[in-house]
Amino acid sequence: MSLTVDNLSKQYPTRSGSLSVLSNVSLSLEAGQALAVMGPSGSGKSTLLQIIGTLDSPSSGSVSLDGVSPFALAEPALAAFRNQHIGFVFQDHHLLPQCNVLENVLIPTLVAEDGDRATFEKEARRLLDRVGLSARLDHRPAELSGGERQRAAIARALIRKPKLLLADEPTGNLDRSSAQGIGELLSELHRQDGTILMVVTHSAELAARFPLRAEMCDGRLEPR
Repeated sequence: MSLTVDNLSKQYPTRSGSLSVLSNVSLSLEAGQALAVMGPSGSGKSTLLQIIGTLDSPSSGSVSLDGVSPFALAEPALAAFRNQHIGFVFQDHHLLPQCNVLENVLIPTLVAEDGDRATFEKEARRLLDRVGLSARLDHRPAELSGGERQRAAIARALIRKPKLLLADEPTGNLDRSSAQGIGELLSELHRQDGTILMVVTHSAELAARFPLRAEMCDGRLEPR
């Protein structure tokens, strides 16, 4: 299992021409490796994560996950690839307020063509136990603390057993104690599951947990 990003660039059109957000970014990660990407706001961190996660497309360059180039796929195949192989954790948990914790974790399985509901529900309960929410299955997001909501979001990101886990400022909206807990949880789950983990963060404390660190500056990625 590997992630390869080769000479990735991204420009957005503006009234005065084009805005370059990423410039010839390259990186390579293997199964079990974890990378923290730091940098100031507007440096291109989140754009890089969105393109690697296939939520946005590059202007040039390529992304390959386990030998597959997702941007060469037709849209339905790309959506299925993303759902099966890539997990996302965002700064805002994006839990559906009308659904309870268990239902939220199961959302990525609703369009899955492999597996059955009983198997997925068993896995969801196992994951929620791993993240410390086994007693909160029937609670809705409004009844959870910020840290608990983010733990539920992590369980949801892992429900399809992704090869790649991407987290964009996962502790950005949390108090220090909750942020520490989420950092510890991500590190623990990554070690246990052997996924590729990539986190974008402003937090030096969170980044310090990662053996690999890099910094975005003016659209370029530099090792630290």
